[in-house]
Amino acid sequence: MAQAAGGGSSRATGVGVAAGGAAWFMLYLLVTVGPLLVAVTANPPPGRDLWTEISVGLGFVGLSMLGLQFAVVSRFSAVNAPFGLDAVLQFHREISYVAMVFVLAHPTIIFVTQPEMLEVLNLVEADWQARFGVLSVAALLVLVATSIWRRRLRLRYEVWRVLHGSLAAVVVVAALAHIEQVGYYVDGFWKRSLWIVMSAAFVTLLVNVYVVQPWRERRRPWEVTSVTPARGSSWTVELRPVGHDGLRFAPGQFAWVTFGRSPFAVREHPFSIASSAEEPGAVQFAIAEAGDFTSTVGDLEPGTRAYLDGPYGVFSYERHEGPRFVFVVGGIGIAPVLSMLRTLADRQDARPCLVVLGNPTWEEVPYREELEELRGRLDLTVVHVLEDAPEGWEGETGFIDGDVLDRHLGEGYERSRYFLCGPVPMTDAVQAALAERGVPTDHVHLELFELV
Repeated sequence: MAQAAGGGSSRATGVGVAAGGAAWFMLYLLVTVGPLLVAVTANPPPGRDLWTEISVGLGFVGLSMLGLQFAVVSRFSAVNAPFGLDAVLQFHREISYVAMVFVLAHPTIIFVTQPEMLEVLNLVEADWQARFGVLSVAALLVLVATSIWRRRLRLRYEVWRVLHGSLAAVVVVAALAHIEQVGYYVDGFWKRSLWIVMSAAFVTLLVNVYVVQPWRERRRPWEVTSVTPARGSSWTVELRPVGHDGLRFAPGQFAWVTFGRSPFAVREHPFSIASSAEEPGAVQFAIAEAGDFTSTVGDLEPGTRAYLDGPYGVFSYERHEGPRFVFVVGGIGIAPVLSMLRTLADRQDARPCLVVLGNPTWEEVPYREELEELRGRLDLTVVHVLEDAPEGWEGETGFIDGDVLDRHLGEGYERSRYFLCGPVPMTDAVQAALAERGVPTDHVHLELFELV
């Protein structure tokens, strides 16, 4: 594969990505306010006060945002390309809180301005209009609570994911049923047609996530060829394609992987690809034991069937060309960086690279031997930062901070491209340190340490 072009080519790509991102954002806003426009043109019954209409409008906006969440998490390549799936999923989490505020504002305003309406909470005597509304709001509260406190509630990822998807469907379907029962905002051909289209779109997105995508994965199976222990309670898992050519990916990207089960089983997990993009046949994943499924990775047997959905992500030097690359990594965050370093070495790229790698102890530094080997194939400098250094250690100790960076970045550091992957406290601290030192924001690229 030819070396990716930099300079003007990279800037042209950036312009295209920015334009695509702006277009999707405008479409998102249009779909969000569409039902609100329908509500404005509706013909409510006599006697409806202004506050009631405001509450209805806020409810419509909230419902639209919740329905669009199905599109956000559907992993459509065209949507993810301008932003990266990790950023899209982060948006999904943050915008969910905004949507919840809009939805909760609807009954709150009504109850405050019309206290007598509190009687609808008596579901035994309430009509179906009220029951569907209460069901939608209750499901939304449970959905958000189980997402925020998943670990505190000790919900396994697989259980939470099924619960999350089921509750999301209940929220939207019950809300649509509530609107249908109210009737004021769906009378007339055009208004009813809009709600039919929106409902069909929500169902289509659900079918895509839980049926179409797993079906595609099932047609392209993989097989585990080896499971090798690495330092830091980590494992290298290698897969090879079965009956197809494998996966083309950019170095630094990740994939969702299902091991030993049908792709319809909702047991997939996101892992960074650690192998070189110059070897697209077999792929390797560097996986650390962190609870749930990852604690059983070492039990995988060669020959185990696997399924991949990917690649995803924009955390790649191919997307962000520069004269020098600086990788700031914590623990198993080395996985996507390994992919980039291996690819740079295979392509005989002469650009200088600096890896600043933080770990608790020397014995827990994953892939440290290969990093040493890569120094012979690249213009590569590796700086280890240990929290608990062994006796006689002459390297960096503590945590990666501005002082550590000052000692190793060297001249011209403002022109370098920075790739950060590790625990959130580390990446937050390094981002702040780089900003204080005048590194342009668009030169700093972040991979979320945990997507779910």
